[in-house]
Amino acid sequence: MAEASSKTRMARLRDNFQSEVDGAALYDAMAARERKPEMARLYQKLAQVEAKHAAFWGDQIREAGGVAPVSRPSWAARVKIRLMDWLGVQAILPLIAGEEVRNRAVYDQQPEVQASAQASDMPAQERSHARLLSMLASQSRSGWNGADYSRLEGRHGTGDSNSLRAMVLGANDGLVSTFCLLMGMAGSGASSAVLLTTALAGGLAGACSMAMGEWVSVQSARELQERQIALEADELATVPAEEEEELRLIYQARGLPHDEVRQLAARVIGDKDTALDTLVRDELGINPDDLGGSPWVAAVSSFLVFLLGALIPVLPMFLVSPAWRVPACTLSSLAGLFATGCLVAVFTGRHPLWSGMRQLLIGVAAAALTFGIGHVFGVALAA
Repeated sequence: MAEASSKTRMARLRDNFQSEVDGAALYDAMAARERKPEMARLYQKLAQVEAKHAAFWGDQIREAGGVAPVSRPSWAARVKIRLMDWLGVQAILPLIAGEEVRNRAVYDQQPEVQASAQASDMPAQERSHARLLSMLASQSRSGWNGADYSRLEGRHGTGDSNSLRAMVLGANDGLVSTFCLLMGMAGSGASSAVLLTTALAGGLAGACSMAMGEWVSVQSARELQERQIALEADELATVPAEEEEELRLIYQARGLPHDEVRQLAARVIGDKDTALDTLVRDELGINPDDLGGSPWVAAVSSFLVFLLGALIPVLPMFLVSPAWRVPACTLSSLAGLFATGCLVAVFTGRHPLWSGMRQLLIGVAAAALTFGIGHVFGVALAA
């Protein structure tokens, strides 16, 4: 039992060490690629804190009799750094912010932290990182404000639905739906030419459906928010006293002193140039500078991502003889399923082999089901 407990503790210490090494590497990479000097300095400070945490856990491993670990980023961290090169820091920021939020309480009950004066501030620093990254991620589209930076930097001087994940899942949708469609047609006994036509039609139809659905979704959300803003503007013009009272309640709920609440609400309502903007942000929780993004960008992105996934089972069919089209489609799809499963592990933190095999088994089950249904219908229609 003691041996098992020792192994469990050593595994936990190594996980802590690797997590901090990854964090330091990511923040260093973000600082190197960030064009705004103040943001680069902030990321560098975060990297220094993470490196300090990693050193602490390295010492704990050695004190527990373990081999001194190597400070090398994990494969998942290296993938994220490569994504920064391709897509930029802002694209990867929500993913890193989500991880910080999930791990903000990871050290609260760990005995090494509680027993060490050196690490006593570690839980507070993790929570601070989570708050900071969440705020940066929420502001990544609307720009960075110098006053916000000053406030946040002071906090750290001493011490989330992610677009990338949506892209991976969108490509997976294109892959799985097209693969299952082709397997259903293959089960029905369709000819090679029919399979090829089905592949092209199914991939394009799915991409168009995804694009239209995304456009309607984003446009509807924008129209709803625009209507809410218009109603708020009307209320501000007709009943400003009620709007001022609502602001008082909001600021009071945030813990501000009563006298300060009254002064702040009156000052906001009295400034006609910024009153509506403040009310929309504080009361409705809407950023008027970014109402969910462009529906056209969302539609085109969904179309391309779905089509990219659909090409995985379709493209090999153009490269082989008719007799080999179904095997080529199947092998390519299986490889694609495993690869997308591994990519999903970047966002979930699961082991890539486990995630890849899970995705592969789910895809195979779906394809087998559609193949069987296609075969039953093919036999019935032939009869």
